[in-house]
Amino acid sequence: MSPRVQVYVIAALLALVGAGLTAYKNLELGFPLLPGEYRTVWTIEAKVGFDADGGPVKAALTLPREQRNMEILGETFSSSGFGFYIAREDDAYRAIWSRRAARGPQSLFYQLDVYQRPGAALAQPLDLSTEIQKPFLGAREQEAVRLAIYSLVEQARERSSDVESLTTQLLFELNDDENQDRNLIFRHYADRSFVDVALLVLATADIPAHRIRGLYLEDDRRRLSPEDLLEVYDGKRWIVFEPSSGQPGVPENFFIWQRGGKSLLDLEGGRNSQVTFSVIANDVPARDVSMRSTKDEKDALVDFSIYSLPIEQQSIFKLILLVPVGALVVVLLRVFVGLRTSGTFMPVLLAIAFIETQLITGLAIFTLILILGLWVRFYLSRLNLLLVSRIAAVVVTVVIIMGAISVVSYKLGIEQALTVTFFPMIILAWTIERMSIVWEEDGPYEVVVQSGGSLLVAILAWWVMTNRYIEHWTFNFPELLLVLLAFILVVGNYTGYRLSELMRFRPLVR
Repeated sequence: MSPRVQVYVIAALLALVGAGLTAYKNLELGFPLLPGEYRTVWTIEAKVGFDADGGPVKAALTLPREQRNMEILGETFSSSGFGFYIAREDDAYRAIWSRRAARGPQSLFYQLDVYQRPGAALAQPLDLSTEIQKPFLGAREQEAVRLAIYSLVEQARERSSDVESLTTQLLFELNDDENQDRNLIFRHYADRSFVDVALLVLATADIPAHRIRGLYLEDDRRRLSPEDLLEVYDGKRWIVFEPSSGQPGVPENFFIWQRGGKSLLDLEGGRNSQVTFSVIANDVPARDVSMRSTKDEKDALVDFSIYSLPIEQQSIFKLILLVPVGALVVVLLRVFVGLRTSGTFMPVLLAIAFIETQLITGLAIFTLILILGLWVRFYLSRLNLLLVSRIAAVVVTVVIIMGAISVVSYKLGIEQALTVTFFPMIILAWTIERMSIVWEEDGPYEVVVQSGGSLLVAILAWWVMTNRYIEHWTFNFPELLLVLLAFILVVGNYTGYRLSELMRFRPLVR
């Protein structure tokens, strides 16, 4: 295999891996491909209120579990003076607050942040009880109600073909205000909710069912009571129904708090207990949401990445990751355009300095240091010093010039000039030495050409490196550096004419 083919093979592999990892982070981990993307994060607060009797108090609140389309990003508990722990029993997930003695009104808080993902709300199959608790309808005074319930069930059964359609028909009948059987049932169970009555009728029809408690995620809602859905088992799967409409399926913005199981709140040592909810929507940067969603189950791509470093080191790498982009600009301008620069990658270092100093200020400082440094360098050449001593003297001179610029600019109130310290001192000294040699060997025109070329490349590199999309991609998708490396390898095989050469030899073509 020839070297050229090897380069193409390696470049293809690098590009494939880089693009694949980038696609995985975007599609699976949710990292935003464009800067400025935000996600809606719902903050839900549950407030448990009750009157304590003065003795020991114990309150148990059922907590929501992870859902397929609702990701819990974080949760906090507030309970001043109360002990607190999480109890997990079978499928139950409950917050327990306890206190040796309490009297009067008490308030306990539980808050969680939820991010809604696209997809189905519930997973199948589920390990939920399918046991049916038949209602007691045998008393003589309940004969009319019993017949009314059986009548509803028979009517719905005749109009249906399976459990799903039977449940839908039953809910339609229970929502029909003109149905006399329905009105008789609700007058008898006036102290029960609609869902309680629906569960009773479903049990009569031999359909396993239970209640789902949850909340509709709507912005700026306070003092909400939990909403109820119904879930029935058709022998193969669980199906959720919206009780008032009879339609199957979980509403799109419905957050399931409790699915079957025990009561929502159990209280010992108190009375007048209640649970109210508040919901508010927050716009959070998409990257923060992705990082929080992978916090507990860290993906290897995130765990072994720059994101695992301290913030200070992340900030440094945010700048370092831009260097390959500047190097690509240098490669393109030198290989395809033919610009001559002072040193191969000196323009990249200048571009990094320009990022810190801002472009105009950086250009002025660089030009001033270069002119003063060349003047000192020409004087040193007359002293016939050894090369190392001469370069060292130039380094000292550059330091003195940078210090003088800082002090004078500070005294004059020109704070932007204080950023002179961001320039790489050794690079400046070496540039001055190199320019002076070029001046002696090739004349001042070549110095102007190389200096101008270096500044032009540095300005273009600065323009590309400060692009908000480039900054976003290099920091959030460093895997793209593999694609960039592949492109540089391919460019390295270019053997054609440069743009400057085509312009130079154009008279010969004519």
